Amino acid sequence: MAASRALTPRRPRLDAVLAVRRAVRTFLDDPASEAHLASGELAVAVSGGADSLALVEAAAHTARRRDLRVCALVVDHRLQDGSADVAEVAAQESMRLGAHTAKVLPVTVSGPGGPEAAARRARYAVLREHAGEGTLVLLGHTLDDQAETVLLGLGRGSGSRSLAGMRPLDPPWARPLLRTPRAVTRAACEELGLTPWEDPHNADRRFRRVRVRHEVLPLLEDVLAGGVAEALARTARQLREDCEALDAVAEDVARQARDGAALRVAVLAAAPPAIRRRVLRAWLLRHGAKELADAHLRSVDDLVGAWRGQGGVFLPGGVEVKRAHEKLVLNNRQPTTQGS
Repeated sequence: MAASRALTPRRPRLDAVLAVRRAVRTFLDDPASEAHLASGELAVAVSGGADSLALVEAAAHTARRRDLRVCALVVDHRLQDGSADVAEVAAQESMRLGAHTAKVLPVTVSGPGGPEAAARRARYAVLREHAGEGTLVLLGHTLDDQAETVLLGLGRGSGSRSLAGMRPLDPPWARPLLRTPRAVTRAACEELGLTPWEDPHNADRRFRRVRVRHEVLPLLEDVLAGGVAEALARTARQLREDCEALDAVAEDVARQARDGAALRVAVLAAAPPAIRRRVLRAWLLRHGAKELADAHLRSVDDLVGAWRGQGGVFLPGGVEVKRAHEKLVLNNRQPTTQGS
């Protein structure tokens, strides 16, 4: 009779954890990301939800091999009872997962655009303030978030720039998980024995993004037999590459067209309308225009491509654009940023 052999206990599989770690490692290995790691510190925005908990664990694991310090930044929007306790638990969990430090950052949410937009403005402002110079702030946006962003942009008719979705790297913001499904971050938390916080706002159907997440995307997945989120995220990547190429062409046209703070009409008129409007958009934003819609840009573009002697175009931000002496000139009633 053969002798029995003691069985070695198997270590639990960590497939999802490894997938998230691999996404973060691949992102940080990119030379474009490495160029922004001079401070020796990575900041991770942590809410306590599955995406951010999986991200902070992966960031801490990757940072140990790169001699980087990880700081978890937990924003308390103070919009719900007990939010301070939720933030404190998220900070403690981040430390347990390997972060070197964790800060709770209370903010006041106010201003136009509804609670979603106001909370986003407050969150990004405080994260930027506390991240420090030369530090990337890792955000837990997933492939599903990207798909939702593309659908929302499509519904608004916002054009290719909006349909290109969120950039993986837009310093100081970094989004290593844009190719990682939300299901993977949830599975990673299960493998790690974590119980993520479920934000009640993520189930509140008053918010448009929540309805897209729970109603529109599932319906599209059903009607189109699956793969919709991946397809939308892939479309965003393709459009982003196109946008970057067109922006490079537009910057070259802008250099030729600049005449002080004005733009020479003859140079603009020689460019295709799609390039011309990119030049105009960058120029107007640089000189104080705000919240430019497609209609605004087309009205300014008409001063070049459909010139009939019309008057100036007034834009949000107190900016007026006129055509004079074969140039587009600005009348700005508010302080402008540096540059031309």
